[in-house]
Amino acid sequence: MFKRIDHIEIIPMNLEKNISFYTGILGFKIKLRQKVEVPPLEEIVYIELNGSVIELMKVKNPAHPPQNPWQAGLRMIALEVDDMEAAVKYLMSKGVEITWGPVTLGNSKRAEIKDPDGLSIELRQW
Repeated sequence: MFKRIDHIEIIPMNLEKNISFYTGILGFKIKLRQKVEVPPLEEIVYIELNGSVIELMKVKNPAHPPQNPWQAGLRMIALEVDDMEAAVKYLMSKGVEITWGPVTLGNSKRAEIKDPDGLSIELRQW
């Protein structure tokens, strides 16, 4: 019946800044970008990384995201990396702060970064 997650939606404070981060730094590609007239929604941008899709939604006057990482609701997204050390080195060279880790937990290495609006992104190497 249910097959997979089709996409995850993110409402950024600044659409262009987030597009630049996800495409320019994390390697996502723009799959579709279109203006919409469904207030408060103004524009949608689907970005894709190896079959994983995020929908960035530009809305009029978005509310600031909560600052407590342990609240109910979406906590973070996670990206699988081939080489944690190389990923961390690359991100730091792009000015992206590593906010936690890297650490080894069980049989994986993990670290965390944040997108331009503070959404946590886990990096995970199996």
